[in-house]
Amino acid sequence: MPVITGTSRRSRIDRTAWTIERATDAQIAAYRAIRRDVFVAEQGIFDGDDTDRIDEDPRTIVLVCVAPGGEVLGGVRLAPAVEGRDIGWWTGSRLVVRRDARGAGGIGSALVREACATALASGVLRFEATVQERNAPLFRHLGWESWGATTIGGAAHVRMRWPIDRIERLLQSTKGVLGDLLGDLRDDDPHALGGRGFVGDDGVPLPGTDVVAACDAILPAMIERDPEWAGWCAVLVNLNDLSAMGAKPVGLLDAVAAPTASFARRILGGLRSGADAWGVPILGGHTQLGVAPALSVTAMGRTKRPVPGGGGRVGDDLSLTVDLRGRWRRGFEGRQWDTTSARTGAELRELGGIVRRARPAAAKDVSMGGIVGSAAMLAEASGTGLAIDVSAIPAPGDVAFGDWVTCFPGFGMLTADRPGRSRVASPLAETAVIGRLNGGSDVRLLWPDGVTTTACAAPATGLGASGS
Repeated sequence: MPVITGTSRRSRIDRTAWTIERATDAQIAAYRAIRRDVFVAEQGIFDGDDTDRIDEDPRTIVLVCVAPGGEVLGGVRLAPAVEGRDIGWWTGSRLVVRRDARGAGGIGSALVREACATALASGVLRFEATVQERNAPLFRHLGWESWGATTIGGAAHVRMRWPIDRIERLLQSTKGVLGDLLGDLRDDDPHALGGRGFVGDDGVPLPGTDVVAACDAILPAMIERDPEWAGWCAVLVNLNDLSAMGAKPVGLLDAVAAPTASFARRILGGLRSGADAWGVPILGGHTQLGVAPALSVTAMGRTKRPVPGGGGRVGDDLSLTVDLRGRWRRGFEGRQWDTTSARTGAELRELGGIVRRARPAAAKDVSMGGIVGSAAMLAEASGTGLAIDVSAIPAPGDVAFGDWVTCFPGFGMLTADRPGRSRVASPLAETAVIGRLNGGSDVRLLWPDGVTTTACAAPATGLGASGS
């Protein structure tokens, strides 16, 4: 229950000298003393004490405003909204400014801004506060949005939310331009962009054959930072694309560019390691030296019945099968979860065959759009909307939830099928029903308190339904 208390009065505090920082134990004690003075003694909102379970939660972050001499002038706390697993829903509360510091240059506003920044840095996807009605205009001025009303301690309060568009921004920056760039190709040939039923898919069925081809390039910045890892990932992402279509991989082609032969060898070393691990030969390709580093790989597989990414229907369950074992790849923390480099070849091939064995109605591997963004692509290709139960998403226990649902998870597969009919499973991964396709057009997140928020309002790619 964030509260900015009292009316402005002349302050003896230098409004240019204080700072906002993460609180020490001693500063937390001073902050709680200010809370008791304001919320109990001055306002009478609480009877005797205002402490609660959030104060005892080890995940709670306390931010304080500190004067040059070390005095605590005010503070705010933020913490996960529910006990147990952190699912990216946090609240800010107990915002308070010491009586003699009110009017000292916007301490309350600065604390709110820092709380928002801290929430974003902590991987929060939903950040809210319950604010005294008279202070709601300040929060609106700071960009917060009202979404409800309540009464606490006999005082009218407004439920407010800090808008976080992390998922939509990621999706639009990685996939949102595809419709404008590639959409016109659909009219060039019946088989363009995969043909009817496969537009926007992870791979392309070659007309008149049982061959499926996939092609992916690696970001130049990633190649420069870790050439061997870039080579490994070039194999990984392409074979994930074939896996999503239920195809068994048969070979790879690579295009490698590098400034020197030694740099090229490092890229090729990663490619060879990946090809050997998955048991797929490098059939040929192209190599060029004396240029900026670049890498792309084409993978080919075979299946008589490719699984479309847009094969879902309204009412289908959406399931996620994901390998949780692993860690953040060094140098790519918060963006790339590495499970595959520690797996045996047999384990990698086991994971790669789950769609081929199960034959779901639709499948899409989790790629640059993250779990929610990739799910949005499956829904768009299926011509449906989607509701995702946030608390049902499997996740490692020690990562920020917002990072997890927006990262590349190594191996993650989304599948759609009739309720209760999902057959996708592996002893090496966790599978859970995380949502359902519906008749809408957006992607919404369902939270444990029954509230829904919009994750993606715009189409994921702009390519439209694969069968249209």
